[in-house]
Amino acid sequence: MDRPPNILVVLSDEHTAAAAGWAGHPHVQTPHLDRLAAQGVSFDRAYTNSPMCVPSRLSLMAGQYVHQIGAWDNGVIPGPTYRTWGHHLREAGYTSVIAGRTHFNGPDRLLGFDRRLTDDLDFWLDHGGRPPRRTPDWRRPSNSHVTEQGAGDHVHTQHDIAATDAALDFLRAPGEEPFLLYVGYMHPHFPLVAPPEFRALYDAADVELPSVADEQHPVISLLRHGFRNDEPLTEEQIREATVCYWALISHLDHQIGRLLAAVPDDTVVIYTSDHGEMAGHHGIWQKQCFYEPAVRIPLLLRHPALPSGRTDAHVSLIDVLPTLRDVAGLASDPALPGHSLLDATDRPVLSEYHAQGMVDGGFMLKSGPWKYCYYGFAHPPQVFNLDDDPLELNDLSGDTALVQRLDAELRLLLDPDATDAKAKSDQAARMAVSTRG
Repeated sequence: MDRPPNILVVLSDEHTAAAAGWAGHPHVQTPHLDRLAAQGVSFDRAYTNSPMCVPSRLSLMAGQYVHQIGAWDNGVIPGPTYRTWGHHLREAGYTSVIAGRTHFNGPDRLLGFDRRLTDDLDFWLDHGGRPPRRTPDWRRPSNSHVTEQGAGDHVHTQHDIAATDAALDFLRAPGEEPFLLYVGYMHPHFPLVAPPEFRALYDAADVELPSVADEQHPVISLLRHGFRNDEPLTEEQIREATVCYWALISHLDHQIGRLLAAVPDDTVVIYTSDHGEMAGHHGIWQKQCFYEPAVRIPLLLRHPALPSGRTDAHVSLIDVLPTLRDVAGLASDPALPGHSLLDATDRPVLSEYHAQGMVDGGFMLKSGPWKYCYYGFAHPPQVFNLDDDPLELNDLSGDTALVQRLDAELRLLLDPDATDAKAKSDQAARMAVSTRG
């Protein structure tokens, strides 16, 4: 049997799909990722399975939907039955290595991988498993996720440089076995403090200010209130926050360029992000919703056997593990709901949110041009036709027949009401344990 190829997977944090050169953005500079896109396949309709860090990442690593593994919120600590890429690729003789950001909570810092070169920043981790408080009066302490901005040094930048340095050290002497090297970056996650040389690449005058509707969906209004996105910002703050976000993406691109320069062309490379960033669209900063800037993510795949190009097939992060198994020469696993990206087919995408800012669970179905967002019996849904309405300004949920059809399609993937009840039950049990502790 031929030796399977080495694999490099790069995961950033909070990179929205549209903010990149190869995606057609008029200002964001990503020369290294642009080159990777030209060499490989760009999946232009790739989505996260949850617009929240830990749920998305645990879903990605397990190749399972959030509801299948109980990864409801950022406080979840994976249990003993949780299986990651490391467990799977060990079957094919791979050495699996981590450098940088994973957002794995709890004491197990490997979760099936063989080695860890650098770890997460500890202040981002939850070691107690406490769930968020999902009540209408919950509010984030401040809106620092947008107001903490400007040029400067930051521990996130230091973390990302250290992760690249450690990965490069590994790549100089990786050993005899095929390797899976995962490199995780903090950027472009807030705070929006960008290295000065990258902030200098951008002019705040180039920022097109996002519009905000006077009236918003009640679930979105509560979400904005909870994350203090309803607090007024000056035009100067919005422009500076936006260009700092762009600058963080360019610094991320620089780190990825260092990695790409160190791996030969026959290395399989995947780049993606855990979720996007709203960057002021619909009056929202961060994510936690199902608008395109929050849920549509970059996804690039370079494989020596794949012709370069672009595809508009709907795919999601649960497709990454089946792809890794395919690359490694392993048979498909019927327990995994995703499909290999080496032979991508268009399928409906499911995303879920079960955390602070939403009292009841949120569920998104993306199927063809249609996006259907279900928020439980107590709230109206949202429906958008992305072909006709890419900015998601025209809610079509008044079309009863259309809502019924899309709701039936969602329920082929899961029972949203039973899932919401399960999430709340699990979170209540964890809250009781953490309170007693």
